[in-house]
Amino acid sequence: MWRDCLMPHPYIPNSVAEIKEKMMEEMGIKSIDDLYADIPAEVRFERELNVPGPYPEQEVRRRVEALLGRNQRFRCPPFLGGGVWPHYVPAVVDEIVSRAEFLTSYTPYQPEITQGMLQTLFEYQSLICELTGMEVANSSMYDWATALGEAARMAGRLTRRDIILVPYLMSPNRLAVLRAYTEPVGMRVIQVDYDEATGLIDLEDLKEKTNSETAAIYIENPSYLGFVEEEVEAIAEVAHDAGSLFIVGVDPISLGLLRPPGDYGADIVIGEGQPLGNHMNYGGPLLGIFACRGEPKMIRQMPGRIIGMTTTVDGSKRGFVMTLQTREQHIRRERATSNICTNQALCAVAAAVYLSLLGPNGLRELAELITSRAHYAMRRIGELPGVRAPIFSSYHFKEFTVSFEDKTVGEVHRELLSRGIHGGKSLVEEFPELGETALYCVTELHTKEDIDLLVSALEEVLG
Repeated sequence: MWRDCLMPHPYIPNSVAEIKEKMMEEMGIKSIDDLYADIPAEVRFERELNVPGPYPEQEVRRRVEALLGRNQRFRCPPFLGGGVWPHYVPAVVDEIVSRAEFLTSYTPYQPEITQGMLQTLFEYQSLICELTGMEVANSSMYDWATALGEAARMAGRLTRRDIILVPYLMSPNRLAVLRAYTEPVGMRVIQVDYDEATGLIDLEDLKEKTNSETAAIYIENPSYLGFVEEEVEAIAEVAHDAGSLFIVGVDPISLGLLRPPGDYGADIVIGEGQPLGNHMNYGGPLLGIFACRGEPKMIRQMPGRIIGMTTTVDGSKRGFVMTLQTREQHIRRERATSNICTNQALCAVAAAVYLSLLGPNGLRELAELITSRAHYAMRRIGELPGVRAPIFSSYHFKEFTVSFEDKTVGEVHRELLSRGIHGGKSLVEEFPELGETALYCVTELHTKEDIDLLVSALEEVLG
């Protein structure tokens, strides 16, 4: 039919008026606007978009490249963390995840033809269990924040309670997602005070706020501000004495040095897997880690996919399958444990390759290197007049706070940018009580020369 029509666009046959009318007739609508009838008129964008063009492809390319040419190239890696961190990604990681077998695979609902992806995700789960000290892991969540929301709701289902206790000095973004997940089901999020000298959770305040309605106590270790929580056993004891669950959020790289949460009583471990072989990518996609103890009742309430290994009936061959699918929304609908029945498969593959490359010794060496360089940066920055780094007297991993007495964070940041250096993340709006404070990050990518360059630039800026 379309061959006989005058085509307004050479490559989009559906733009022909007759074909559009036929399609609308099949759908039972009279205009394209009918497809958007559910959107209130007052929130619709009624005017033309302020977009130039249309232009030929080569002209679009030239304009976009001109815009990209305005991007600045920094003199050293950014000192910016706060949830997405600069880490080195070995070339072999990118090589493997770029293979078509992984790059084009997504939903392994047909296990007989996706054994490779299923085996890789099983290996990822096994590595996460070994890393966290837990017995069962799923094959990933969207990110740390959504893993936290799911962990809180899982705790609520298991305990039939509705209060989640969290640190005051936790990631505001993760706190917002947690509230978005829990409020619709009637759960409450209560923040626990911190010690002003150390930043650590105030144990007395935690004990006072823990009661028979507490479903779980959550900590971030290392914390959002970089310090390591020291009283983890005491926090676990408070949770378990009250019949609550203990949820621990981690930066997985830190587990090269720190004890795995399973060793100090964690019931659920979550975290962000972006440091494990995934680039910063302008902020995503990310990789949510989720693991728990191996009790059947807990596994049944876990969100996301779990990949299992089995054998043929005669035991001669092994195979990999998605297990416990009866928890998922495509089968149980509204009675499912979660509306997430997917995962970050390619990011999980990258994490599995990365962890396999490093091994336990390599991960420890990496964590030691990061700690050494971060502490060198803290010492050098803290020696500058009018600067405190860090503001808390606790042990820090790779992130730390830097507080300025005579200049604002914004002023310092703009001056650093003008010198080709990307400073830390401003905490002024998130935690105004901390004053003019920023969160700085140092990883294995930052050499001594990079840190010295930052310090000399700060000396000039602070004058």
